[in-house]
Amino acid sequence: MSSASRAAPRAAQAAAPPARRPDRRRFADRIALVTALLVPTAVTVWGWQYYVAPLGARLRHDLHGLLRPSGTVGLALGIVALAGFLFLWLYPLRKGLRALAWMGTLGDWLRVHIVFGLSVPLYAAVHAGWRFDGLIGLGYLSMFIVALSGLVGRYLYTHIPRSQSGVELSREEVANQRRSLITDIAAATGRPPLELESVMRVAGGASEALGPLGALRRLLQDDFERRRAISRLRLELAQPRPGRAAIDGRSLGRALGLARQELALSQQVRMLDATRRVFALWHVAHRPFAITALLAVSIHVVVAVLFAGIGAK
Repeated sequence: MSSASRAAPRAAQAAAPPARRPDRRRFADRIALVTALLVPTAVTVWGWQYYVAPLGARLRHDLHGLLRPSGTVGLALGIVALAGFLFLWLYPLRKGLRALAWMGTLGDWLRVHIVFGLSVPLYAAVHAGWRFDGLIGLGYLSMFIVALSGLVGRYLYTHIPRSQSGVELSREEVANQRRSLITDIAAATGRPPLELESVMRVAGGASEALGPLGALRRLLQDDFERRRAISRLRLELAQPRPGRAAIDGRSLGRALGLARQELALSQQVRMLDATRRVFALWHVAHRPFAITALLAVSIHVVVAVLFAGIGAK
């Protein structure tokens, strides 16, 4: 075997993520998001009577000095919201400049970007006292739309095959990964690869003619079909075969984890062109709201600082 032929499987194996790593990352992301949301949620619960009171009653409330936008707690939350909002703009900078690759992978930056994108609107809402009048209302509405659209963008992003570093994979690299995963599942279960492929087969049609809504609907349908395929595989592997020992729980868990990856890659490569088209449209819609939020927040901060300076004189 030549050195090139030996290097190809190693390259495919290096590109394929470990079976359990995505689950650990998902768990870590959830912990980070819950932790980030804990402070503004706790402040909202603590000052609930203040936030639901009419504006005139707030001025006489015991917590007004702390929770008003310029108060000790309100201002601190506003500073955190502003810092987090500005940090969000580092992700497109990292994505656009290869010279910043030393700062971490695109995948890791996106994970942090999502946590900040979902938590910053809550910090901004508590800072504003849950009142959205005038310019800050426009900024918050834009920020809220950006956060919601970010969830859609994340969903589309995960349906494009990528390496652990966040770089999009070619169709050949995906095919190598799928072959490697089927081989690993067969080794873990003792079942022939063709039999496994038959059990895990998911119905799917051509995606070239699908529009944006049709592509999203097909992606969601495929997600449900993948779960059904995993259930079929679980039942199939749990059934004892004559002359074969029953598969143990550890091997079953590893096989199912590998199968989830293989099915995900199968869906991604089948829907790749349609997903790319929808993702491009999402970028077009996402950017104007993000820029609107940036302008509104910038004007709000400048006006607030100027009025604070005038008030101090």
